[in-house]
Amino acid sequence: MKRLPAAFYKLPSGREPVRDWLKELDVADRKVIGEDIKDVEFSWPIGMPLCRPLTSGLWEVRSQLTQGRIARILFCTTGGLMVLLHAFVKKTQKVPDADIALARKRMKELVP
Repeated sequence: MKRLPAAFYKLPSGREPVRDWLKELDVADRKVIGEDIKDVEFSWPIGMPLCRPLTSGLWEVRSQLTQGRIARILFCTTGGLMVLLHAFVKKTQKVPDADIALARKRMKELVP
């Protein structure tokens, strides 16, 4: 049984940015990320190397993609759900502040 089911953050327009981002990836990368999200859903709370807290209430799923690339899915937990807020392929060692800021903005809409 899933301990923390995943849900996509939805913009007021109805778009789901993380779902849209996933659809742009190739099948192999989508499979890796899907497996990683599933592992978090079934094993929550889970730590490194798969999952890591970033700032208060914000977490990242850490995925190793094909061709040595690294993806991050930023999420929060609310109402018994893992809400997937933002996702990107990492290009630097540190998670960019702009990506954290966007995820925090979206999180504030969900978690008062």
